[in-house]
Amino acid sequence: MATLQMDEVSLNSEPVYDDEAEEFEIDGDCAMTEYVGQTGVIQNPLPPAVGMEFESYEDVYYFYNCYAKEQGFGVRVSNTWSRKSKERYRGKLSCSSAGFKKKSEANRPRPETRTGCPAMIKFRLMESKRWRIIEVELEHNHLISPTSGKFYKSHKTLGAGTKRPLQADVAEEVQTIRLFRTVIIDSDGSGNADVNDGTYGNSVDHYNQLRFKEGDALAVHNYFCSSQLMNPNFLYSVDLNEKGCLRNIFWADARSRVAYGYFGDVVAIDTTCLTENYEVPLVSFIGVNHHGHRVLLGCGLVAGETIESYIWLFRAWLTCMLGRPPQAIISAQCRTLQAAVADVFPRASHCLCLSLIMQKIPEKLGGLLEFEAIKVALNRAVYHSLRVDEFETTWEKMIQHFGIGDHRWLQALYQDRKRWVPVYLKDIFLAGMFPNQQNEVVTPFFDGYLHRNTPLKFFFDKYDQALRTRQQEEALANLGSRNSRFVLKPRCYFEFQLEKLYTNDVFKKFQREVEGIYSCFSTRQKHADGHILTYIVKEQIEAEENRRETRDYEVSFDATEMEVFCLCGLFNFKGYLCRHALAVLNQNGMEEIPPQYILSRWRKDMKRTYVLDHGCNGIDINNPVHRYDHLYKCIVQVVEEARKSQDRYKDAIQALDEILNKVHLIEDHPV
Repeated sequence: MATLQMDEVSLNSEPVYDDEAEEFEIDGDCAMTEYVGQTGVIQNPLPPAVGMEFESYEDVYYFYNCYAKEQGFGVRVSNTWSRKSKERYRGKLSCSSAGFKKKSEANRPRPETRTGCPAMIKFRLMESKRWRIIEVELEHNHLISPTSGKFYKSHKTLGAGTKRPLQADVAEEVQTIRLFRTVIIDSDGSGNADVNDGTYGNSVDHYNQLRFKEGDALAVHNYFCSSQLMNPNFLYSVDLNEKGCLRNIFWADARSRVAYGYFGDVVAIDTTCLTENYEVPLVSFIGVNHHGHRVLLGCGLVAGETIESYIWLFRAWLTCMLGRPPQAIISAQCRTLQAAVADVFPRASHCLCLSLIMQKIPEKLGGLLEFEAIKVALNRAVYHSLRVDEFETTWEKMIQHFGIGDHRWLQALYQDRKRWVPVYLKDIFLAGMFPNQQNEVVTPFFDGYLHRNTPLKFFFDKYDQALRTRQQEEALANLGSRNSRFVLKPRCYFEFQLEKLYTNDVFKKFQREVEGIYSCFSTRQKHADGHILTYIVKEQIEAEENRRETRDYEVSFDATEMEVFCLCGLFNFKGYLCRHALAVLNQNGMEEIPPQYILSRWRKDMKRTYVLDHGCNGIDINNPVHRYDHLYKCIVQVVEEARKSQDRYKDAIQALDEILNKVHLIEDHPV
């Protein structure tokens, strides 16, 4: 049977057919019979619902099987997800009429009894080690009847047995399990236990709906209504659970949607509010603009850190951005998050935020005897390795020297090394959003505006303040880049070239590389392979304990294609050439940086307007959303011109009246 490898997880993803169903029946009938021998029979079982929790995988099966027998249908195990350790962590139970049989080449094949029935439940193992139902479909596409007398194989295990005694007074913290226990007959045969209708309401899965406090829902509603009134291109989407309660929310304004068109090549997904247990369960999509400043590309509120919530949010965001995924995504290290990114953005390069990982070192390794020495060794392996084999060797020496090979956090880091260690990421363009140098930190977009105890009902005021501040910063930076000039020292023409093109903030970073050329005290040709020349550039760098050491950087230069590549990989990490590459270009008599290394995303001479525009050639007149967006953009331009004087205002009003009358006539007499 085919399996799909996902990091540490394997997934049995093929449909179950009659001739292979026995493999999935909870490891055969014997295991199920042994379990049934310790349980009772559920009388008048409740229908399955999202949020129900059970003590074991077998409990879920038994409950659904009892419900199925009461309703008149059989049960099959459609899928079971298992880790490499063989531990099950997810399952799907379906009506026995789900799917279709394999085509048979037998002379007398058995008749088709399946109908492709959609009825099913999905459930997963939670951190509490209980199994929770996460998705339910109750409707069948065929007739079912408990009085039909039809026997199903799954029901043969529902025989009589010693019934599990009912716990009458269940503690508050395990109320969620009562949903299953309270419908079992007491072992003394005294009859059905009462089922408190409020039990289910009190035990609703807290990952299945947003936990609003007083005033929160009204604040969300008011903000969305006012935002759409002020800007019809403001977009939001809501995800409701089976009871109609808000589970997840996504929104993005027109500015975010337009900014994604300019700066959507690299996107960071900030889930700090979830991991740090903020009052506001915020997930932010962040890019970086032409000044290197963080820019908001959309937001969401989610019920919890579940793969279902993440997948819904990512799909809503991707739909808002017209289905154009980013080239690279940066996020925190989280298995659930990684699985959701792989599901929605399968072609994007997914990197894990290095600074967040390194910030965890004191928490994860602080209890080790030689913590300070381990920290130095880890920093050296991560930040100073120029080649993959160098990192692998340094890491292995650290593990062996300190005897920390069994440390689970370090094991997990090593398994994910190709997503967060800089030496593995040199071929991915990251636009300065990946902190690949020691002591670099990432400042959250809402830093200073959103705190752990900020109530949701006050968040949107802070949200607006943060947006206004960031927009003002961008406007001031635009003005400064257009009007101010740097006093340049006569060092090399590279500075004069980019000072005319790049925004001030990005140019200042590039200047540091120009200055760094003079710390590269030796540039010699190592060898030549046709028109590709390889150089060794020596530089003195600062090492740990304030020492200085000499490092050799290998730089290849193709004089025919005008391409240069340095082993340090700075261009892909930051978006501008490093000092080593500049030194080689300078030695080869290059007076200008080749055009492929001048990125439009940093240029100050590009006109960027934050009015949503599909472009005339991109308008689908059969799409009402496209028609609306294009008309809105056109009318905004009229408003901007008409407001400048009374005469323009009067002419515009007259023209709009004439247009409206004409449109009414067309509407009354369609062609």
